[in-house]
Amino acid sequence: MEYIDDIATLEGLYGTPGAPALCKVAHRLTPLYRKWIMTSRLCIIGTVGPEGVDSSPRGDDGPVVLELDPNTLALPDWRGNNRLDSLRNIVRDPRVSLLFLVPGSNSVVRLNGSARLTADEGLRARFEKQGKRPATVIVIEIAEIYTQCARALMRARTWTSGDETKDLPSVGEILSEMTKGEEGGTRYDNEWGARAAKTMW
Repeated sequence: MEYIDDIATLEGLYGTPGAPALCKVAHRLTPLYRKWIMTSRLCIIGTVGPEGVDSSPRGDDGPVVLELDPNTLALPDWRGNNRLDSLRNIVRDPRVSLLFLVPGSNSVVRLNGSARLTADEGLRARFEKQGKRPATVIVIEIAEIYTQCARALMRARTWTSGDETKDLPSVGEILSEMTKGEEGGTRYDNEWGARAAKTMW
């Protein structure tokens, strides 16, 4: 098998992008990009660090990010598994990319930029829910915003496909497999819903 190892060969296989692919790029929030992003309750954040790359879903019950100004967004780090993969990366390398999704839309808005992490009390207080605050907030400086091609979500029938979850392994089953039964299992799965409800924020 031969691999592509130069940009000229790569571009020769695809050709040049059309005008819409180039003119859609903004370098700060515009009225319509703002409306799209503030409708999103789910984003995927991609980071890079010495150990490699990481992608992590971030969700909220309202807008997933807060606008600080047209050039800056804030993303709360709500409770998770405390692996801190994305946060470790941001501390060491500020480059980030976010994909904002809205259920029912096949379009995705991508934001590329740089991020820093803060535990600022005033900013954390702006996200307070049920008396709880995120441990930290990711502050993102926008470099560019643009829409992704909708074909990927259309091909996958993301919002219209049938129930493929019925045959999926549960997290408890995966944990049991990975630890030869020492972690996870049916008990983990049965207790997860109540545990998540108590530790959502």
